[in-house]
Amino acid sequence: MTLDGQPVLETERLHLRPLTGEDREALYAIASDPAVWEQHPIHDRWRREVFDAFFDESLGSGGGLTVVRKSDSAIVGHSRYGEVELDEEGDVIEIGWTFLAPMCWGKGLNHEMKSAMLGHAFAAADVVEFRVGDTNYRSRNALEAIGAVRTERYELERYQGKRVVHLVYAITREAFENGPLA
Repeated sequence: MTLDGQPVLETERLHLRPLTGEDREALYAIASDPAVWEQHPIHDRWRREVFDAFFDESLGSGGGLTVVRKSDSAIVGHSRYGEVELDEEGDVIEIGWTFLAPMCWGKGLNHEMKSAMLGHAFAAADVVEFRVGDTNYRSRNALEAIGAVRTERYELERYQGKRVVHLVYAITREAFENGPLA
C-alpha cells in the first residue's frame, strides 16, 4: 500500500501540512537556536548552510511536513515521513527529522504530532521506525514516552570526522493501538 507522504493532519492544537519553499525562513528562525540541536548528532544544524541543506533535502523528499500551531497560525516545527520499505516485519516507514521550537517543549505537542503521524502511517505500514542519535536523550525520552521501543539495531555514520551512532526505535501498529497514544 502507498502512503501519502505529505498529508494534511489536524490535532487539537496543531495543523500539519506539506512543507513548502515558503516555510524556509520561519523554520530557520527556529532551527537557528543552537539549543534545538545541542544533543543532536548534526549539532551545527543551526548554521545557515547546514540548515539549508537539511531543508532542501526535506523539500525534495516528498515527505516533509510543517507544524503549525492553530492558536496563532505560527510555524513551530518540522517532521518528515521516509519511504515505505518492505522487510521481514512487513511494511516499515520511518518518521523523523523532527524539531520543535523550544517554547513548545514539555507541552505535549510532540505527543500530539506523533499520534497523528503514526495514525496516518499505520494506514500503510505495519511498523514505524525512528532513528535517533545515541546521545540525544531528549529525543530518546520523547520516543519512549510515545511507546517506541529501542531495537537491537543501530547505524554508524560519520559527521565532521567523528563517529555518529543512530539507535533504531520502533513501534508496531498493535503497540500504537494499545499504547500511550491510543
